[in-house]
Amino acid sequence: MTDSEGHAVTTGAAPGVFDQLRLDGLTALVTGGNRGLGRAMALALASAGAAVAITGRDQARLEQAAAEIGDVTGTKPRAFVVDLLDSTARQVFLDQIGHECGRIDILVNNAGIGLRRPALQMTDEEWQRVIELDLTVPFLLARAFAPAMIENRFGRIINVSSALGLIAFPGRAAYCAAKGGLIMLTRALALEWAELGVTVNAICPGPFETENNQVIQQDPVAYRHYLSLIPVRRWAKPEEIGPLVVYLASRASSFVTGAAYVIDGGWTAQ
Repeated sequence: MTDSEGHAVTTGAAPGVFDQLRLDGLTALVTGGNRGLGRAMALALASAGAAVAITGRDQARLEQAAAEIGDVTGTKPRAFVVDLLDSTARQVFLDQIGHECGRIDILVNNAGIGLRRPALQMTDEEWQRVIELDLTVPFLLARAFAPAMIENRFGRIINVSSALGLIAFPGRAAYCAAKGGLIMLTRALALEWAELGVTVNAICPGPFETENNQVIQQDPVAYRHYLSLIPVRRWAKPEEIGPLVVYLASRASSFVTGAAYVIDGGWTAQ
């Protein structure tokens, strides 16, 4: 095909565009990768060629998730049992994963607590636990893995925030505060490391059909209320987050940093 001046015009996908989404030779860590969105993201990353490691606190569930991901993708995910809120256990984990996996190229900060509690009923300990796991731990892990990424001039840090990091919801004060803070942490780190080959982005999921949301899905009144808030009038399947995390983890997203990607069926667009 030629244009009006007789020059050749290329149509269709650019050559190699899908190759840019491949993650072969890269190692990805997904915290909380033993269930829900974490498992779905780990599966997607492994499907794209990454060597994947996942963390969780339940050894049996963690090993089962790793085995299932391996069966589907033909890979051998590594599973690390760790309570990321325990500073001693966290350091042991960092030493262990460094020894067993080497450099981490892709960090997905997914582990978190979705506490539902009215503010006047929330204890100091509950508040602190949510803030620490949902905000402080992502910072500590980013700080731990970023030096090797910077040295290699390549790194992808993906923080799993929430639509509730952008809009508020009653009974979710701690969660909204932590997830909103995580978006700002994402932006600040993105600016610090922008010239060093490391991108930092956030994903903000809306209602997904995961184990954590079963309490809402099994309540007909609450379920209908949530559906009324979602313009596409359905909840998302966990696997729908996979292509987005692969893109953000890949070389194709090298010009994307400091962004917060909303995947919520239009909820926060209203």
